[in-house]
Amino acid sequence: MNAAEFLFLVAAGFGAGLIGYITGLASVVSYPALLAVGLSPIAANVTNTVSLVAVGIGSTAQSGRVMLDGDRRRLIGGVVVSLIGGTIGAVTLLITPPGAFEAIVPFLVALAAVALLLQPMLRRWATSHEDRPGVWLFSLLVISVYGGYFGAGAGIMVLALMLVLTSEPLWRAALSKSLFLGIANTVAAVGFMLFGPVHWWAALAMAIGCLAGGYCGPPVVKRLPAEPLRIAVAIGGLALAVWLAVR
Repeated sequence: MNAAEFLFLVAAGFGAGLIGYITGLASVVSYPALLAVGLSPIAANVTNTVSLVAVGIGSTAQSGRVMLDGDRRRLIGGVVVSLIGGTIGAVTLLITPPGAFEAIVPFLVALAAVALLLQPMLRRWATSHEDRPGVWLFSLLVISVYGGYFGAGAGIMVLALMLVLTSEPLWRAALSKSLFLGIANTVAAVGFMLFGPVHWWAALAMAIGCLAGGYCGPPVVKRLPAEPLRIAVAIGGLALAVWLAVR
């Protein structure tokens, strides 16, 4: 990897970190950037997972105390299931053939995007479920498994889950998404570091940018209008689903 490619990945990482915190679509920037510098799909996948850990670190460092002011039981439960789900997803990737799970990825991402588009209606429908932590925890577990396995679009899935099945405002939902997905990514990243084809220079460059972008995310998202942002995120999710389907 030459200096130009390294700097390109740092810049892409910053964009991924900022966009990932705000929208949950970090991989729409980071994954194609890793492919662009010549990594194979599998190497890009595991390198992407390792580097995106920095997004969660950056955003939590910026607003970690805010999380403690919310629902402690939801926070602890989310951390535990993210840890379990990320572990299951990483193990699954390491022991199954490449592409075995990727066929359903576009559909999962599209489903999350549609859920965001229909969020006001779905939230009214789901009001009776807000007192059922089991529904929310199981859904987060499934998404964490997917996040540990492949990850592209996992952020938008968690964001949709938070906005549909909880009463969290957008900015807190985005912070929760970064924390829970960051935990799932961290667990998966450890496994990939030990057993996966991580490209370390690419991971370092991307992580530097992701750390800075994730740190800048919390103050930015608080100042953005919620409704236009929700619609923009949903449209971006549909675009990512199409890209994953045709790539």
